[in-house]
Amino acid sequence: MSAFRVVPAGDSAIVVELEERIDPAVNARVIALADALQKAAITGVRDIVPTFRSVAVYFDPLRTDYNALLSQIESEGGRPAPGAGRERTPIHIPVCYGGEFGPDLPHVAAFAHMSEHEVIALHSSCMYRVFMLGFVAGFAYMGIVDARIAMPRHSTPRVRVPIGSVGIAGVQTGIYPAETPGGWQLIGRTPVRPFDAERAEPFLMKAGDTVQFAPIDRADYDRWR
Repeated sequence: MSAFRVVPAGDSAIVVELEERIDPAVNARVIALADALQKAAITGVRDIVPTFRSVAVYFDPLRTDYNALLSQIESEGGRPAPGAGRERTPIHIPVCYGGEFGPDLPHVAAFAHMSEHEVIALHSSCMYRVFMLGFVAGFAYMGIVDARIAMPRHSTPRVRVPIGSVGIAGVQTGIYPAETPGGWQLIGRTPVRPFDAERAEPFLMKAGDTVQFAPIDRADYDRWR
């Protein structure tokens, strides 16, 4: 079992840090620890947030036994690491690539020295792990993108990125769940909403999920909409 570090973050939060890299095995340990702490239902713990390689634990210092919390973390963190390959049933997300929906697809193709169709084939053939949610509600950071198309984000972000836009930023890919500023390379758009407050389960994806994108044409996109 690899070591971890517990770092205080003020008087009402601690961060459990693992190895500093984007890695499915490290992320699997993070999610297993977060799930175990959730199930432990420790008195006073307000929220548990998993990231790529750490878990933030927010608690009420007036209600939480700090030493007991640390003991629980030590116990759960010391358990054997789960297999990173235990993927859940894949979530298939339709994407209309290129054109007005994917203005950066030609640039990614030039970066990769391949055709736009080859970029689409590479991006949609991979199974991506949801490492964490962040930025805005429902934004899933997914990876790992094939190195050949892992183009860095724009140096100057766009002021507005349309909802549903699918982008690449280095080894990560993701879907914008709301219209926000953003600097990712936009290669397509999905009619599926990653976050919808009116659904029984607002979040389409959660940390540890597996996602695969499926190319669709504009007519299919409009029918989905």
